[in-house]
Amino acid sequence: MKTFLKILVGIIILVALYALIAIFAFDKKNHFERSVVINAPKEKVWQHLGSLKEYNVWDPFSKADKDIVITYSGAGDKVGDSYHWKGNNQVGEGEHAISELVPNEKMITKLHFIKPFEGDAVATFTLTPEGNGTKVTWAMDNELNTLMKIMKPMMDRNMTTMFDQGLADLKKVSEQ
Repeated sequence: MKTFLKILVGIIILVALYALIAIFAFDKKNHFERSVVINAPKEKVWQHLGSLKEYNVWDPFSKADKDIVITYSGAGDKVGDSYHWKGNNQVGEGEHAISELVPNEKMITKLHFIKPFEGDAVATFTLTPEGNGTKVTWAMDNELNTLMKIMKPMMDRNMTTMFDQGLADLKKVSEQ
């Protein structure tokens, strides 16, 4: 029993130490990005990327809840167009709006998360020629609060999975 308690106390101390290190070592500003090369011209890729309605066809986050409710404001392909989503606990609730568009090259969107955690982020999609195809880079920038700093390694793993899945789905629909 004493050995078990020593191990338990040791684990608690390590967790607390990690939390302190994470709080002070991880920058408040967070940048995450993933890329894929799609075997299609950027004009064809843009058909699936340059509109919020098309984005939701391959977006892995909205697919995580088959009963998600998405309400669009505008056609989804102009600056200022947006949508509001409300889903289960995994998907949460929030708003997604286009803030900048350069057709066939770049789309910048603002995300406002309402549930399960309040927060804001900026997503950037950039298309650049690569050989006979198109390189798509999906980046997200946000600020981390104290709890998010502690959870950053878990968040990065989850973001890697979701971004890779989304980019693979974008590649699939763009190459058809």
